[in-house]
Amino acid sequence: MLLVFSIPVFATEPTDDIVDIAVGNPDFSILVSALQKAELVETLQGEGPFTVFAPTNDAFAKLLEALDITAEELLAQPDLAKVLTYHVVAGKVMSGDLTDGLEADTVNGGKVKFDLSGDPKVNDANITTVDIEATNGVIHVIDTVLVPENFTLQEVDMEETEAPETGIPASFPFLLTAIGTAGAAMLVYKKKEA
Repeated sequence: MLLVFSIPVFATEPTDDIVDIAVGNPDFSILVSALQKAELVETLQGEGPFTVFAPTNDAFAKLLEALDITAEELLAQPDLAKVLTYHVVAGKVMSGDLTDGLEADTVNGGKVKFDLSGDPKVNDANITTVDIEATNGVIHVIDTVLVPENFTLQEVDMEETEAPETGIPASFPFLLTAIGTAGAAMLVYKKKEA
């Protein structure tokens, strides 16, 4: 048994790019929708390398609550790409490369700052998982969406045709009404039978 545990484990080469990894993880479904809406998918499938600080769905939920908007309103923001590119640093920065107080330039043009004095943080976000390697860079998971200084929340006109895909069809409210009407009709019909 001791021999089994003493055999070194070699890290395998990554086979998926950053976008493939995000698409394959249900915790990143809002991030993936945002990347699609901001037309950044192709960019993050490029050669890179890129370092991405990836907010989870829970991180987006916190932001939506703080801004008092829906996911659809967030995805319709004209400056959405500014927010997303603020989560990307050019080059492959592994957790071992980070130092306390380090500042890094983002693709957005702004800077993010690392605090390693306690639990590792980038700006105000906790870094919860590190070093998810991709063929074109690395992903670090964070629990808070990073909002750059040059982002301004804007009023957006939410027409049905412009609403981004969120997994709920646009006809959903009408479907509920139809089901409710059909249910009421069935109830009346059953009472008449009785």
